[in-house]
Amino acid sequence: MIRVLLVDDQPLIRSGFRALLDLEDDIEVVAEAADGEQGLALTRQHLPDVALIDIQMPVVDGIEATRRIAADPALASVHVVILTNYGMDEYVLDALRAGAAGFLVKDIVPDDFVHAVRVAARGDALLAPSITRKLIKHYVTQPLSAVAGTGLEELTGREREAVTLVAQGLSNDQVAARMVISPVTAKTHINRAMTKLHARDRAQLVVLAYESGLVTPRNS
Repeated sequence: MIRVLLVDDQPLIRSGFRALLDLEDDIEVVAEAADGEQGLALTRQHLPDVALIDIQMPVVDGIEATRRIAADPALASVHVVILTNYGMDEYVLDALRAGAAGFLVKDIVPDDFVHAVRVAARGDALLAPSITRKLIKHYVTQPLSAVAGTGLEELTGREREAVTLVAQGLSNDQVAARMVISPVTAKTHINRAMTKLHARDRAQLVVLAYESGLVTPRNS
């Protein structure tokens, strides 16, 4: 059973998402919150698999809530998915840096929304190819971050290759096919790269890959 927490200051949005998720046999909405502070408290109380958090809320906004969840070792199993009305903007980049597993635009198709919850619950990043292209466009004009480069020298050649493919938006199976290895081996390379780069999840791994210069728009 996938346990979900809904955090949004608009009751209509929460009730709509709950109605969709309640139709699924393998998903349970364990709680709802109307602001980030209440969402943090309920996250600690219920330890959901997925926390769907609005990016703009009173008291504590979605980015700060995400940052606090990511910084708490007791909440390491919680995958934060940011909800936004606007798609790819500077707030979303900040949320990914803070530790979000990805983000969803609120006008998402219902079937895609439910699928996204399942994807987030199993630890995969919600970064569709279209979103990855926007990330690439953003980093074309941005200076490299020396801080983000910590740990790059520890990556093996295969780990670097795997990270490059993940940054293109490929799944584990697609990475495995491209590298001509098993999905289990691909996942091992990716997980080791995440550990060495101190990335909380795949979404943060993608951001670190671009910010450090390990992956550039040229090889994406």
